[in-house]
Amino acid sequence: MNIVNLALANIKKGKGAAFSLLILIFAAALLLNVGITVISKMSTFYDDKVEELHDPHLSLMMKNANYKEVYGDFFKNNSGVKQIEMESMILLDAARFRYGDSQMDSGAAIFNADAKRDFSPLKLIQKLDPMHQDDIYVSYSFKTSGGYKLGDTLTITYQDKAYSYRIAGFFESTMLGTPSMGIMKFILPDAAYRQLSDTLGVAAGGTYLSAALNDSRQSTTLMNDYNKKFPDPSMNAIDPTFWETDIETMKNVGTMTINIVSMILVAFAAVIVLVALIVIKFRVTNSIDDGIVNIGVLKAVGYTSRQILASIVLQFMLITLSAGMIGVAVSYAVIPVFGGIVSSLSGLLWTRSFDIGSIILSILIVAVLVLAVTLLSGRRIQKLHPVAALRGGIMTHSFKKNPFPLEKARGGLQFVLACKTMMMNSKQNIMIVFIIAAITFASVFSVVLYYNVAADKKAFFHLVGAETSNVMIQAKTAADSEKLFPAIEHMDGVAKTAILDFLPTRIDGQAIYMNISDDYSKLENQSVYEGRFPKYDNEIAVSWAVSKLLDKGIGDTVKVEINNASHPFLITGLSQSISNMGQAAYLTLSGIQQIVPDYTSSVINVYLKDVDTARFIKDIKAQYGNIHANIINVDETINGQSSIYISAVFAVMVMILAITVLVVIMILYLVIKTMILKRKREFGILKATGYTTLQLMSQIAMSFIPIVIIGVLIGGVLGCLYTNSMLTLLLSGAGIHNVQFIVKIPLIVMLCIGLVVLAYLVSMLVARRIKRISAYGLITE
Repeated sequence: MNIVNLALANIKKGKGAAFSLLILIFAAALLLNVGITVISKMSTFYDDKVEELHDPHLSLMMKNANYKEVYGDFFKNNSGVKQIEMESMILLDAARFRYGDSQMDSGAAIFNADAKRDFSPLKLIQKLDPMHQDDIYVSYSFKTSGGYKLGDTLTITYQDKAYSYRIAGFFESTMLGTPSMGIMKFILPDAAYRQLSDTLGVAAGGTYLSAALNDSRQSTTLMNDYNKKFPDPSMNAIDPTFWETDIETMKNVGTMTINIVSMILVAFAAVIVLVALIVIKFRVTNSIDDGIVNIGVLKAVGYTSRQILASIVLQFMLITLSAGMIGVAVSYAVIPVFGGIVSSLSGLLWTRSFDIGSIILSILIVAVLVLAVTLLSGRRIQKLHPVAALRGGIMTHSFKKNPFPLEKARGGLQFVLACKTMMMNSKQNIMIVFIIAAITFASVFSVVLYYNVAADKKAFFHLVGAETSNVMIQAKTAADSEKLFPAIEHMDGVAKTAILDFLPTRIDGQAIYMNISDDYSKLENQSVYEGRFPKYDNEIAVSWAVSKLLDKGIGDTVKVEINNASHPFLITGLSQSISNMGQAAYLTLSGIQQIVPDYTSSVINVYLKDVDTARFIKDIKAQYGNIHANIINVDETINGQSSIYISAVFAVMVMILAITVLVVIMILYLVIKTMILKRKREFGILKATGYTTLQLMSQIAMSFIPIVIIGVLIGGVLGCLYTNSMLTLLLSGAGIHNVQFIVKIPLIVMLCIGLVVLAYLVSMLVARRIKRISAYGLITE
């Protein structure tokens, strides 16, 4: 009971310090629980949704003309498949609709709402009543990322004809709910479906083949086996014979960004925990120094060192447990924000639930670390003799150096006194430098990340694996491409053109999408980080993920297969990409002709200069409308798809910057308040000799600002130098080995100046407590 009273008395004595520590631990527990909860829930999120929505584990879509009965038999006769289903649908290879702030080109899979089906029965999250004849049901991502609400008009343009519908409901889909797979699901009521089917004709008719497996983890393997037996004979990059996807691929694609965001939160939480531990070390040491006479008295009246240490430990554990529980509780008000980000990225509804395991783990991590630091910092109590404690810790020989002696030091008196104050607290200053550097680094990291995702997006989309041309044009036939490509190259406003096709291939037996170009040096996305792109017809480059999968590197030979033909190629480079699970390979146009001799590219990327993209596309349609099959506005597609990432990164940046501001305020408040209490008598004497409150406030601020500047400079420089290294480390599991995000120096300088100005203002505000100190007050005390 006496120990409890001592702990409570210590807390009451330093209410301000206890409160600042509580805020730091509160922030750490909040971030830690958000990160751990999101990561743990995402591990089963897709599996739970598949079960809830009764979605299949894999699916294929193809035009009716391309469907063969043996495709269905392959899955029926597989022992790992427990159920299959076939359904008629409308399959549009290149539809256009508004998504977010721009127009998006995507495939469209349109289903009949009234058709009987076992897989994915229509289950609407929100809907309008009564129904209209022009109603359409769309995936939930149209609400979370697309900017639509119930009752809005959705216009789908296909082959230059527009079809408008009223959005009457939103549904969830684990595999066709987001633009990430290049095709999205729509559902029409029976009458509207039949009308559209009749209008588009037999050519738009499609078959949807889906299957559920005994073990969903085998979905990717089974899909690879299917592709090996039935390779896609299409040589069309934009309009393949069929689309396919499986739940394991979707899980990896959908959870990657979310897991990265969660890991950033956990990493920042670790920084805040480290800051809190440093503050606790400072507080324990400081409380021992300030209360050393009291400790001597307690030892003299019979308290043991263990009891005194226990009271200090209890003091900080009470603060830690209280702050931890409050932080965890408040985190459940923040988690829905990240739930919204999950919904934006996945097109699936996030449901709030309490995870007892995450709660206990978050509090336990913080509590154990605080306990360890407190015990280590308080060990000196055991070595402290009562007599030495009663003398204020002064031993027989206690001499300290006098930094900046007033009679010798050069400079103004205010400046010299500020320098003396700064030098007399070297350990405290090291603590402040470390903390400021750590939170400045975190702030720079978040700002660089946001700038590259929201402002200058080129580096981000290169990381994803996208080529950042302005327009992508597909010719109708090989003969048309030979006429179209040279003509486009000589059009006004065209800076350059480059061929870039994509083909499904097999490399050493593994299904890999192949990139094909006439000249890789023309591409904006130079994704090879080791070695080089292929130049000759016997060379190939592969991504790091493929290299790891095949256990082959630069200088090794691989066999590339298309249908029944194959050819060996020499690996000349390793690339990086997040898309397609990081799996990609690269051949030259002459290289692919080693396998398919009559291969001719049908897709060209166009890079514009000083020309409006929409106007250029209009001119292309007017001049070459009879020989082009499809045109994609790459600028609009990139803008549409980036909106879902911008909201996620913006939330992370705001949270990190807000906590950075909070940490700066709390640290300076704690340190300056402690200093004023320790030097109360000194400040009273200075006031008696004629110093004004403003002069003393300025002196205190000037003693801290150089320390803050050093910390900000260290954190800012490290942030500029190592943000890309940190991102490379975070994304290494996704196949990224060399992140080259743009570090906007003026933006970082503005951030650093802002932190220094904030520190100065906080120092001046906290130092106003000196106003209450007077010589008369000290005498009467």
